[in-house]
Parts: sequence; C-alpha cells; structure tokens
Amino acid sequence: MAFETILSIFLGIGLAASVGFRIFLPLFALSLAAYFNVWELNNSWEWIGSIPALITLGVATVVEIFAYFIPWVDNLLDGFAVPLVAIAGTAVMVSTVADLDPIVTWTLAIIAGGGTATAIKSTSATGRVASLATTGGIANPIIGLVETVVAVVMTVLAIFVPILAVILVVIILFVLFKIYKKLRSKSNPN
Repeated sequence: MAFETILSIFLGIGLAASVGFRIFLPLFALSLAAYFNVWELNNSWEWIGSIPALITLGVATVVEIFAYFIPWVDNLLDGFAVPLVAIAGTAVMVSTVADLDPIVTWTLAIIAGGGTATAIKSTSATGRVASLATTGGIANPIIGLVETVVAVVMTVLAIFVPILAVILVVIILFVLFKIYKKLRSKSNPN
C-alpha cells in the first residue's frame, strides 16, 4: 500500500471524527482544500471543490455552529444528526481514500468513516442530554463551543497532518468511551 493511500485513509478518518462533532465544518474544509488543490479528491467527488459546493457548505457550517449554541435546539439537531453523521462520515472517507479497490474503499468508509463519526456523535449527544438534565441547558453552549473547537482542530490536523489526526481520534474515542461508561454507570447503578 502506497504512503499516499495511507495518508488518504488517515485524512478520511480524521475528517470522519470531526463530522462526529460538526457535520458541515469538515465538509466545508474539505471543499476548501479541494478548491485550493491542497488535497485531490476521487474523480466522482471533485464537485465538492466547486464554488456552489463551497457556498452551500459554508452557509450550512455557519448555521450549524450557531444552532448548537441554543439550548434545546442543539438537542433537536442531535436527533437529526446522529443518523446523518454515519452518512457524512462514510462520504468523507469515500471522497478522500485513494488507490484502493472500490469494495475495500466502501467497506473502510462505512466501518472507519461512518463508525467513527457515529460513535463520536452518539456519545456527545448523550453528554448533551445529560447536561440538559443536570443544568437545564445552561451548560450546553459551553459544550457546543468545545465541540466546535475540537471539530476545527481535528479538521485542520486531518487536512495538514493526517497522522496526528488519527492519533487524536484514538485519544478522543478513548476519552468519550470513559465518559460514556461513567454516564452509563450513574444511570444504571446495578
């Protein structure tokens, strides 16, 4: 397997993890990266680097970021976002993975891309519900800010230093798993 292929897989995993925090931000960044020829996408995904895609994803990114600062709206968005992140995580993996057989690409995209994004989103959505229950939503904008910052950092790392992005993904998944176990043990004392 060529080093370029490995980097493209790391890029996809990093962006998929970022999708777990914000759906449109990594897609917008990928669009910018494709437009400015920072990353070359698969032929069928080159449209992501077009001006209409840049504008659409840019507007969607701004709306999504601000919506997550509004208590109750953020929980409503999570209800829609959990199933959508699997699709978006899979899409960013498929669009970035280079030089692999289509069966391998799609399998990797569904498991690593969609799976990573869904694991992160499910855990963060659970945390947001717990925050709503314990603080009445007062802490949700802080959670939204932290998630947005992590999404930005993950996205930038994925595009410019994909190897570090994968290391950060492993750390994030470990931390989220620990948080999930802690929340689960509090809700189910047996």
